[in-house]
This record gives sequence, C-alpha cells and structure tokens, in this order.
Amino acid sequence: MTVFDVETLLTDPATRIIVCCGSGGVGKTTTAAALGLRAAESGRRTVVLTIDPARRLAQSMGLSELDNVPRRVKSAGDNGGELHAMMLDMKRTFDEVVLAHTDPDRAEEIFANPFYQAMSSSFSGTQEYMAMEKLSQLRAADEWDLIIVDTPPSRSALDFLDAPQNLARFLDGRLLKLLLAPAKTGGRGVLKVMSGTFSLFSRVITKVLGTQLLDDVSTFVSALDSMFGGFRERAQRTYDLLKTPGTAFVVVAAPEPDAVREASYFADRLTGEGMPLAGLVLNRVHATEVPHLSATEALAAAEKLGSSVTAEVLRMHAGLSRLVERERRIAAGFTTAHPDVPIVEVPAEAEDVHDLDGLRRVGAALTRGL
Repeated sequence: MTVFDVETLLTDPATRIIVCCGSGGVGKTTTAAALGLRAAESGRRTVVLTIDPARRLAQSMGLSELDNVPRRVKSAGDNGGELHAMMLDMKRTFDEVVLAHTDPDRAEEIFANPFYQAMSSSFSGTQEYMAMEKLSQLRAADEWDLIIVDTPPSRSALDFLDAPQNLARFLDGRLLKLLLAPAKTGGRGVLKVMSGTFSLFSRVITKVLGTQLLDDVSTFVSALDSMFGGFRERAQRTYDLLKTPGTAFVVVAAPEPDAVREASYFADRLTGEGMPLAGLVLNRVHATEVPHLSATEALAAAEKLGSSVTAEVLRMHAGLSRLVERERRIAAGFTTAHPDVPIVEVPAEAEDVHDLDGLRRVGAALTRGL
C-alpha cells in the first residue's frame, strides 16, 4: 500500500483546490475541516466551503454559524496563515449570479417569479450548479492560497461534475425552446404559441403542470435568456479548472463495506473523468497495542483464567483484534481494485470531534498516518 503524503499536498503552493468526497457518515466534513486547519497553521490562507447541510463544521471551528460569506476562524493559523469557513447558500448564490449578469430591473423581475423562487431554493441540480458557481467565485477572487470543498454525502457528491453537461442539455433541450417561443414571437402566451404540431403536447403538459406554472416558467426562461451563455461558459470553466494539476480530489471512507464500495465508485468515476485523484483517507481505523496476540490465543488464555480481570481484558482484546482483522479485509477490497491510489489511515477517536483541538489531532493523524 502506498502511503498518501497529505502534508506535501497541503503545503505545496501548486495545490490550490482540494475537493473532499465520500459517502455520508464517514467523517468527510471533519476531514475537510482538519485539512483546512492544518494548511492554515502551516502558513497558508485557506477557506473551507461546505455543501453539507450539517452544522458540524461551524461547531468544530468555534463558530456560531456558517453562511455564504467566508468567516475567519479565531485561534487558527500560524506563520501568516489564516483559516476561513463558509456554507453554500444556493439561493443566495443564484441571486448573486443574477445580480452580476443582468440589470437591476430585470433582476427584480426574476426574483419575483414564482418558478425562480422554487428553482433557486429546492430544484434538483441547482445545488450542484451553485456549488460550481461559488467555487468559481472563490477561485476568481484570488484571495486564497487553498480552497477546500466539502461535498454532499453519497454519490451526489460528484453530481457537480455533471453540472456543465446537464446545464447544456437543459439549454439546448426542446422543452426550453418551446418555453422561449413566447419571448421570440412578440410575448404572446405560451399556450397560444404552442399550437399546430404541438397542440397535443400543449394539452398534455398543461394538464400535468397547469397554465399558471407554464406561464411562470416561460416568463422566467425568457428573463434569463440573455444569461444562459454565461451560465454555460462559467460552469465549463470551473469543470476544466477541476481537471488542472492545481486541483486534488481526496476520497474519504470508513472501513465499512458500503463506505468502501462508494469510495471505489468515486475512484473509478474520477479516473474516468480525468480528474486528479490524490488519494484515499480511511477514517476511524481501529488498532491494537499487542498485534502479535491473536484473538484465538487471547480467548484460549482467558478460558484458563476463568472470571478474573485479566481474563476480561483478554476477551476485550480478542474482540478488538477481530474488528481490526475485519477492517483490514474490507480495506483490502479497495487496495486490490485500486493499487495505485495512495492511502492514509486515521485512527478512530474515542468521541466525536467538536473543537479545534480535536481537528488538530485529526490533522496530525492525516499527515503522519498510523
């Protein structure tokens, strides 16, 4: 197994973006925060962007809340480094994009549109595209030595890689062209325009969505029509940025079957996309102080000692040894499938990490391994 050199990754000036991805419940948010703290205390001006709705990141950094603006973490940073943290607010980010790329009157029209209000806060895919936008904004500002992105749990963590292609399909789709038709034919209602060949389609979609929603969608699409090219170009630029040598993807997993399968999926997907996969962080790994004493030997010795305290300690050791063996077998599934992916193992903590000292312990483990 090749050891993942996390310290070099964090301190190398060429590393500008680190994207942490992995399934839920594996310590991905904690890993992202620990990486950010370690980088800041090595002298780098660092920002951690979380897309996970959980509030653990704010709590562990001693912040009362996180929002769409980077907040400096006090008592974090050294040698000129600083740590900032933020949480993606997809509606606010969408609003910022609209304000930046259209005039105030048109922006107010868009903000008041019911379809925009729904799309900007809850539509599937909006979060991933806005994550691309926010990452692009942070990188373009050029205020940070290092940007660390903590992605959502499960396979949706990689959905933002599809954002440019999904957006292009939407902009080039037949339905969008139909919805744009009113704006390009003098502003007549969408149902009046969709006649003739599309009369059957019109009746069906009206029955499913309703006339008012169609009008809201049509108005929204026509208002954004002049912005669509910019949306597409920015998303594609960010996608291309993620493939550059200055970006590194870090997959996070725990030694559990489902988590390791997801990690394998991420590794395959990133490799297939040509994304720079830096390595795997295997979190919450157990170890024993006396690895030479097997579970079988410990249990045999405990049987001879009966109900003594020493016998109970031996039985506890046997249970831990079996857990360690199980975790090794599970981890071997990943290393067998991906022998070239470096790995660093982080030991299991006795309790959840909830402060900067805990993050420092995780950061130290990340940079030295077991």
